[in-house]
Amino acid sequence: MSVIAVVGAQWGDEGKGRVVDYLATDADLVVRYGGGNNAGHTVVNRHGHFKLHLIPSGIFYPETRNLLGNGVVIHPPALVRELDGLAAAGFACANLFISDRAHLVMPHHILLDQLEERERGSAKLGTTSRGIGPAYVDKVARRGIRVIDLMEPDLFRKRLTVALRRARRIVSGYFGAGGEGDEMGETIEAATDEARIAAEYLAAGERLAEHVVDGHAMVDAALVAGQRILLEGQLGTMRDIDWGIYPYVTSSNPIPGGASIGAGLPAVAIDKVLGVAKAYTTAVGAGPLPTELLDADGELLRERGVEYGTSTGRPRRCGWYDAVAVNFSVRLAGYSSIVLTKLDVLDGFERLRICVAYRDPVTGAEWRTVPASTSVYERLEPVYHELPGWQTDTTACRDWDDLPPAARVYVDRLEELAGVPVSLVSVGPERDQMIVRKPR
Repeated sequence: MSVIAVVGAQWGDEGKGRVVDYLATDADLVVRYGGGNNAGHTVVNRHGHFKLHLIPSGIFYPETRNLLGNGVVIHPPALVRELDGLAAAGFACANLFISDRAHLVMPHHILLDQLEERERGSAKLGTTSRGIGPAYVDKVARRGIRVIDLMEPDLFRKRLTVALRRARRIVSGYFGAGGEGDEMGETIEAATDEARIAAEYLAAGERLAEHVVDGHAMVDAALVAGQRILLEGQLGTMRDIDWGIYPYVTSSNPIPGGASIGAGLPAVAIDKVLGVAKAYTTAVGAGPLPTELLDADGELLRERGVEYGTSTGRPRRCGWYDAVAVNFSVRLAGYSSIVLTKLDVLDGFERLRICVAYRDPVTGAEWRTVPASTSVYERLEPVYHELPGWQTDTTACRDWDDLPPAARVYVDRLEELAGVPVSLVSVGPERDQMIVRKPR
């Protein structure tokens, strides 16, 4: 038996989908354990270039089962659209399964997400406005609607009626929205139209019914049979609801502890955790990002790395590699090793910088961990270690020794700072552009 969790070691968008696609050829079951369609995975393989938002990245291997776990929040119309897109590309997705305990993202969740961001004004969190946060709020408040409810139309209608009654009160009362002249008037009307929502969701439920299973039974059976299981994460440690840069976080736990809960298996069953980190830093959304570059180097990273959100298309904020944040992630998540992605994006730089510490300009103190105080973190400045670049194309490299000496020095330094081995290095999006680094 082998249970491997693939976890983001930074702010998200590290390339987890690409890693899962690489590993899925040897997996019996891939389980997406958290998040929703607020963040996606880009997969490039022999079939083409795909952007996945909910469906796990092992979907392209017919013998590999793929499960949307109970920890995922699912927007049924979005999932149907994603299935339609894959069907058009020749994938029937008979190997996709949905946990009956997963919660649903409803139209009023999306509406509340938008209204909350509007109310924050200049203090916006930069959410995707996909309703993920409000869906998790309802889940924790014990008023959510689950996939299993969608399988029982009468029960679904009853729960929808109750949910919309409450949503309307919040929209008109707390937010004071929907009045004459409100630019979101039509949006509010559509998100609270009970008849339309019931018809759309029940139609989606009929389409998805053949994929719905007892998720725990599927995972447990795979464990008992000693099958190979991959746990696919979403976003990264620095966006974790408990350990990320609060409040600029997601509403779930991307770290391995969240994998156990969101997939439905014992934590002790996870025998390997792969932390995925880019060779530089990116983030989408607001909040502190100590190594962010607002200059030509930042723009070059964005353009060379094609750093635009998979789900939203928003340009990602880019900066030098933050070893402090990654080391914090290592200690918190307990990675067996790190998969370093997009090393090739650094090919054109004469000099490279690595953040090895933070300095507080107010107190003069040096930080080698991530503070809990967001106000402190916002003012911290990076302390850089500089290394020479290699200015040589690495995309054709297939073995460790093929990499330029300066590139190997760079990876060695990142490994030293992380405190765990770098086991895989990618020099491009294709499967054969993943370099397996032999243990030293």
